[in-house]
Amino acid sequence: MPHNISLITTIAAALGAGLLFGYLATRLRLPALVGYLAAGIIIGPATPGYVADAALAGQLAEIGVMLMMFGVGLHFSLDDLWDVRKVALPGAVLQIAVATALGMGLAHFWGWTIGGGLVFGLALSVASTVVLLRALEERGILDTFNGRIAVGWLVVEDLVTVLVLVLLPALAGSLGGVAPDAAHGGHGGDSSLWATLALTLGQVGAFIVLMLVVGRKLFPWILWQVARTGSRELFTLCVIAAAVGIAYASTHYFGVSFALGSFFAGMVLRESALAHRAAEESLPLRDAFAVLFFVSVGMLFEPSILLEQPLKLLAVVAIIVIGKSVAAFLLVLLLRYPAKTALMVSASLAQIGEFSFILAALGLSLKLMPVEGQSLILAGAIISIALNPIVFRVTKPLERWLGNNPGLAARFERPADPLAELPMTTPHEHLRGQVVLVGYGRVGRRIAAALKAQGISYVVAEQNREVVDQLRKDGVPAVAGNAGEPTVLIQAHIAHAAMLVIATPDTFHVRAMIETARALNPNIKTVVRTHNDAEAELLRSERAGEIFMGEQELAKGMTAYVLSSLANQQTHTHH
Repeated sequence: MPHNISLITTIAAALGAGLLFGYLATRLRLPALVGYLAAGIIIGPATPGYVADAALAGQLAEIGVMLMMFGVGLHFSLDDLWDVRKVALPGAVLQIAVATALGMGLAHFWGWTIGGGLVFGLALSVASTVVLLRALEERGILDTFNGRIAVGWLVVEDLVTVLVLVLLPALAGSLGGVAPDAAHGGHGGDSSLWATLALTLGQVGAFIVLMLVVGRKLFPWILWQVARTGSRELFTLCVIAAAVGIAYASTHYFGVSFALGSFFAGMVLRESALAHRAAEESLPLRDAFAVLFFVSVGMLFEPSILLEQPLKLLAVVAIIVIGKSVAAFLLVLLLRYPAKTALMVSASLAQIGEFSFILAALGLSLKLMPVEGQSLILAGAIISIALNPIVFRVTKPLERWLGNNPGLAARFERPADPLAELPMTTPHEHLRGQVVLVGYGRVGRRIAAALKAQGISYVVAEQNREVVDQLRKDGVPAVAGNAGEPTVLIQAHIAHAAMLVIATPDTFHVRAMIETARALNPNIKTVVRTHNDAEAELLRSERAGEIFMGEQELAKGMTAYVLSSLANQQTHTHH
């Protein structure tokens, strides 16, 4: 019986070509995603030979976005989001404004309308979810403070884009385009615009409240009920159904994007003790669909744009890779965060992706932007995604250069910051024989609570300024900054401390912290948290003090409990 197998052929072609070109890219010491993009170009309509179904590939890519954001949500708590609000919210909004202004200026130079320039600028301002998350995961910094800032920034960008997608049709007529209700005698006007804005904000607000109030209780309960059946297939099915189902419902009923809906799905399922297992079960599918996302992006590329509009394309890429990055870098510094954080955030945002394509398509349908604009946006996305790993590599020598020029780094990081110095009112006795605790995350908080319960003085060194501000309000001595910089540990009075406890998951600067501490206080004891055997072995070889690894300590605790329980049973049996 004849039947349509375009879905199967599209998946087979995308995964097969992705595997081949991804392998070739890694052999050439290029990022695998460059190979995936090349695979998309090969099976796309711009090249001869087999042409995959672009519409189906686009839908498969959307599933990739859903699963990626769901996975991030599983590792991202509300507290994490709240902690970075003071940098992510103003930073993302101002960066979108700057990048949009750059895009509008370029479009005006080309002779486009204000509406076309606005859509074009907005499309260049929003980063790709999948590219950002892949970059952070590959570098092991997704769970660090800087990684949380980048994800929080991304969430704010998504929320702003959702509002833009809803408001653009209402504004299209006044911006020189064709309003979608013009054919039906719609009148538009300020009242309808404000009504649209109120409705959009109401829908987004209703979705978030529903997820946080009902979802936090309901979805973890459902996950637990399925887990009790003992069926691994059902558990995996439940996880994927929750990710895709909530993402679809959020878009269909509340007008929220797939990415934002699946992110909140992950956040509410994080309340379950089974969240870690859920993340593991969904990982293979996430990786496979992430490949389909990059291949589908490659399929949209038209190589002819390279020959027809090379200077325009160069200007677009410059705004995405340089303009956005410089704007983000300066904004993070203005918000009094370290240069290292500013570099990481600016590198993360030096690309565009899925939301840019949606904005471009909407701009075309509303006759706001010329077809040429969509081609430039797509080509800019391809090139910026391919360049993004290189941008990340460039940040490393810049970090080292700033590290070798402490005077310059200090000027960048604005030493007048009051949170970078301990208050003069800190009791003198708290700064003799104290514990210097680096990092106030989930581990650091527990250590601090235990020290407080025992009446032991401690000083916290933490990169998150909001956390430092709150600790000071609670009467805890705390200093803001990266403890890898000597000035931060000096402010924590490391010279007179009894112990240095490094509880941060960001172990990149551990050796620098220990060197500073021992230079100022040769007899200090050090306690270090680490994540893997290789890192632990390296630190032991350098006599970094007492090393604690998560899995190892968990195994020790469970073993001690098992042995003590068995010993008690044997004692009762003998009696």
